[in-house]
Amino acid sequence: MPGHECYHCKQWVEEGEAHDCWTTTEAALTRELPEHVQEAYERLRETAAEFGEQRIYASHKCIMFSRKSCYFFVRPKKTSLELCVFLGRPIKAPQVRRVEKPSKAKVANILRVTHRDEVEAPITDWLREAYDFQDQPVQKPARKKPAQRKPARAKGRKPASKPARPPRTRTPPTKRRGR
Repeated sequence: MPGHECYHCKQWVEEGEAHDCWTTTEAALTRELPEHVQEAYERLRETAAEFGEQRIYASHKCIMFSRKSCYFFVRPKKTSLELCVFLGRPIKAPQVRRVEKPSKAKVANILRVTHRDEVEAPITDWLREAYDFQDQPVQKPARKKPAQRKPARAKGRKPASKPARPPRTRTPPTKRRGR
């Protein structure tokens, strides 16, 4: 029976067989993690769930936490959790591994969590700020004022700062001799 190899997961899919390698679950993503990292994820999830109404779902290799849009996600690694927290500002703290700017309004702050005890302030404060950030109106960046124009000169007057040029005299053309 003919089939094909999925270009995402490299699994062989028989013809007519249903296949969706993008669909996954939180349990599937966290199953292989060490126990201390699983506990850190459970604490993260509990903390985020206390903020209020939201949608928590697994998508490919991440677990997304969203209201109107995703405000943070967790990417499970072999020995840690990579958190991506979307705020309106970059965070300057030792926990932050890197900062990216995916859009004009959001800044992605990437953190690494390896233990349950790390899921406390200031990380929980940043998660709460990200949750509340979606309630704030989007502020457009301030426009730069155009440079002021120089006042127009009066006709017939030359600027005082430049010296007057002598008038150009035209020299008569010379005759060329053919060679």
